[in-house]
Order: sequence, then C-alpha cells, then structure tokens
Amino acid sequence: MPPTGVLRAAGPRTALGALATALTVAVTALAGCASGDRDESGSPKPATVRLPPRGAGFDYQIGGGYPPPAGVRVVSRDRSDSPAPGLYNICYVNAFQAQPAERSSWPADLLLRDAQGRVVMDEDWNEPLLDLRTPAKRERVARRVNHWIDGCADKGFDAVEPDNYDSYVRSRRLLTAADATAFMTLLSRHAHARHLAIAQKNTAELAGRRKRAGLDFAVAEECGQYDECGVYAKAFDDRVVDIEYTDSGLRAARARWGGRLSIVRRDRDVSTPGSAAYVRKVR
Repeated sequence: MPPTGVLRAAGPRTALGALATALTVAVTALAGCASGDRDESGSPKPATVRLPPRGAGFDYQIGGGYPPPAGVRVVSRDRSDSPAPGLYNICYVNAFQAQPAERSSWPADLLLRDAQGRVVMDEDWNEPLLDLRTPAKRERVARRVNHWIDGCADKGFDAVEPDNYDSYVRSRRLLTAADATAFMTLLSRHAHARHLAIAQKNTAELAGRRKRAGLDFAVAEECGQYDECGVYAKAFDDRVVDIEYTDSGLRAARARWGGRLSIVRRDRDVSTPGSAAYVRKVR
C-alpha cells in the first residue's frame, strides 16, 4: 500500500467478440428516476464502464511505471503516473488515509483524532487516518479524492483502485464498516460518472457489500497466502487481480485460481526493474 510517488511496500480469451463482451459493460443512464436506471446506492448507473478481463496477464506497477512484460494485459499504476498504452489500466489512489508528504495539506479537522485530540495513525506506513465519521466530513474528503479520480480519468485510465478501505480496523473503533462503505459509495458514484470502473481493495470482510458500495472488481493483496481468493472470486464473478508477495502465496493462488484470476508475484516495495529488490513472477 504505497503512498503516491514513494515505494512501499487461464489464458486470455482469443475470440474478439467474446473479449469485447467480457471487457465492456454498457448501461444506458436515463434522465428519469426509474429504479432500473439506478444502482443500489440510488445514483444513476454509468453510461459505460469497462471492466478488466478475467484471468489475464497482470503487473502491479504502483511503485513506478515501466514497460509491461510480454503477456501483460492489465496494469495498475499510481495516479501520478500515466497509463500503459493499449492495456487495461487501473489508477491507484490512497483514499482513506493521508500520505505522509501530504499530511500538512489536509485540513486539521479532517484527520481522525482520538478523545485526547491525537491524530490516529496507520503505524505501518506513518499515515494519518481520515475522519469519515459524519456525512459532512465524508463529503469534504470525497471532494479531494474525487479530484484525483478526475485526474485518472483525464489521463485515460480505465479504472480506479482506492486504497485503505480497511482503515476502519486501525481506527481504535472510531470508524466503522458503515462509515467506510458510505465513503466508498461517494467515490463509486463519481468514478462511474467519469466512466471509470472502481475496485474494492482488499477488505474481504466487506465483499458482501460490493453492490451497495457500487464496486465493480477487486484488487487483492495476498489472497492466496491468506486463503481469501474465493471470497473475492464469488463476490466479483472472478474479476479479481491478485498480488502475492511470497513464493508460497503465489503457489497457493495459482494452484486453486490460476485459470480464473489475474495473479502476479511482486516484491513488497513494488520496485522497478534494475532495483536490487525487484521481483516479478507469474509461476
């Protein structure tokens, strides 16, 4: 789960008609208010949302873009980067926490604070959690994140990956799953309005809320390692991209899901070729 601009830590279908069907979901959005033209959150359905192919070659490049290896059809890159030409491109956005370099640019009252007024932190990445406890605050945070989503759309990405959906579990019980879902719904409405698909990032425990939150596919880290791939596969009809950070996780993911999900092994820093830490494997 890297901050923007900082390193952190079955074969493709061949029939063109089948590929087009798999990649594109076209829905007509009418001006009227008929229930069939609105999603479960009550917002208009997107006119066109392009979904990632199932079981496709995948590379996770959020630590920095580089020429995709042969066979790759889906790439995820940071919002500060540009899409890979000719591929399905997912735009990484850190949506539920403030990146360390951007902390000072957030209004102080939008950083989650405990009863003593101390900012609640994700200690692993030194990132303050954002305060999503009220509708008004969620709207204010969403305005900023949606501006980043606009940037993804303007650059030509196909989808957006809002990270840290699970930040409520690190909030010392100040945030709830309902807060997270309500905020994600705001992001989904905006992404769909910009004709972007939107991913659920991790958070297997909320996969059952995918329709309520307006989510289209999943980006999972280590679902093979932690035996969670089936949860995402069921909820998202196999539209899942999975990043494993260990050889054992890669073996486990491929053994059960290699013909159905998009799976890659990366190093935890998600580094670029030429770095001593760089690892990318698909087998």
